[in-house]
Amino acid sequence: MLIGFEHVGMTVSDMDRAIDFYCGLLGLTLRYRKRNAGGEVAFVDAGGGMLEMVAPDNEVGRFRDVPTSEAGLRHVTLAYDNVDEMIALLQAKGVEIAERPRDAHNKAMISRVAFVRDPDGVLVELIERAADR
Repeated sequence: MLIGFEHVGMTVSDMDRAIDFYCGLLGLTLRYRKRNAGGEVAFVDAGGGMLEMVAPDNEVGRFRDVPTSEAGLRHVTLAYDNVDEMIALLQAKGVEIAERPRDAHNKAMISRVAFVRDPDGVLVELIERAADR
């Protein structure tokens, strides 16, 4: 029987920088970090699931957006109580804003939405949930 959503894995080029972004700026909580053969692994908790971040010792290229003609994960989504305030904070810290806050298209699930890029170019969606969620 399903217990719940656990985590999504991602590769990062610099573990310290990734933890600073996801924990220091976006508010996730570092739960585990360990050095192992070939690199480093960390789990950061988003409250309803985690990101598993792996930083291999070898060079890592920048994230490539998945074209709509290919299967794959497109972005990571995090929910906030005020997307506009979060974007203002992130912009002041020099974070790349990919799409400014706007009303969401899927209003049954999301009321406001914006997109930023993490230090490796991964698209991160910031949302405010619909009122009845």
